[in-house]
Amino acid sequence: MPSIKTFRAPALLAITALLAGCNTVVLNPSGDVARQQGHLVMIATGLMLLIIVPVIALTLLFAWRYRAANKDADYQPDWHHSTRLELVIWSAPLLIIIALGAVTWISTHTLDPYRPLDRIAAGKPVPADVKPLEIQVVALDWKWLFIYPEQGIASVNEVAAPVDRPILFKLTSSTTMNAFYVPDLAGMIYTMPGMQTELNAVINKPGVYHGLSSHYSGAGFSGMTFKFHGLTSDDFGKWVATTKSGGQSLTRAAYNDLAKPTERNPVQRFGAVDADLFSRIINICTVEGQRCMHEVMAQDALRGRSKAGEAAMAALLPQQVCTRETRVDLLTN
Repeated sequence: MPSIKTFRAPALLAITALLAGCNTVVLNPSGDVARQQGHLVMIATGLMLLIIVPVIALTLLFAWRYRAANKDADYQPDWHHSTRLELVIWSAPLLIIIALGAVTWISTHTLDPYRPLDRIAAGKPVPADVKPLEIQVVALDWKWLFIYPEQGIASVNEVAAPVDRPILFKLTSSTTMNAFYVPDLAGMIYTMPGMQTELNAVINKPGVYHGLSSHYSGAGFSGMTFKFHGLTSDDFGKWVATTKSGGQSLTRAAYNDLAKPTERNPVQRFGAVDADLFSRIINICTVEGQRCMHEVMAQDALRGRSKAGEAAMAALLPQQVCTRETRVDLLTN
C-alpha cells in the first residue's frame, strides 16, 4: 500500500492550485466602507470561533479520553448534572451573542448605505468643502447605465470616480430586480423598478476594479459586469472631457433603444443626457405619451377629495418626482 508521504506532494500542489484562485478582496478592499465591512466580518468570525474551536477541541479530547481501550477513564453511569458545567455551557455563548449583537448593531447603523459619509478613510474626515459625486445607476437587461447629472454625461458598463471623494449612488432598475456590487467599494445594494435606492461609498486607491450584478436577472446575467475606475482628480477630469467629446446624446428615444435586452454590451459613452431622464426612468414614463407613475399615484390618492386637494395636485403634476413631503401635504388637504 502506498504511504501518506506518497500523496503529500500532489495534495499540496492541488491545495495550492485551488487557493491560487481565491481573491481576498472582501477582506482587503481599496474603499473605506468595504474595509470597515471586512473588519466586521473578521470580528464576527473571531467571536464565533471562540465557541467553535473549544467545542471541536473538547469533542476530540472526549473521544480520545473516553475511548473503550482507556480503562483508567472515570466511569460514572449515574452522573446527570453539574452546575459549573451548566454555567459554562450557557454563559459563554450568551456573552458572545451579546458582544456580536452589539458590534453588529453599531456597525449596521454606521455603515447604513443611505447614511452620508463622515470620513474618507481611518482618521480622515470628509473635508467640509467637498461635495459628494452623484452617480445615477440604472440596471438594464443586461448592462449597467451610469448617469452623471452634474457633468451631464453617461456611460454604459463603465464608471469612474476620483479617489478620496465621497460618492453618492442613486440606483434604480428598468425591468427586473437586480443588485449592484463593487467588492472593493462597498457592499451590494439592490435596484428595483419604480423605486430608488442609495449607496454612499468612497474609493481610496487609483486602479481598475471589478463590478458586477450579484442578483440573477435572466439570460444575460453572467455578462452583466463593468469596470470601476478609481482616478486622480486630474485623470477624472480627462475622463469626463473624453466622454463629453463622444458625440452621442442620451435622449429618451436613445434610452428606449438602449433598454432593449442585449448581452455582453460593449462600453458606450454619451456626451449629453436629458436632464429629467433618470426621474422618468424611476417613474416608468420614458416612452412618449406615457403617464408618469407619480402622476397616477397622486391622482389615485386624491380621488374624491376636496377642491383644495385637486388644486394642489394640479400644482404637483409638472414636478418630476412626487416627494414624501408633497405627498403628505396633498393627503392632508
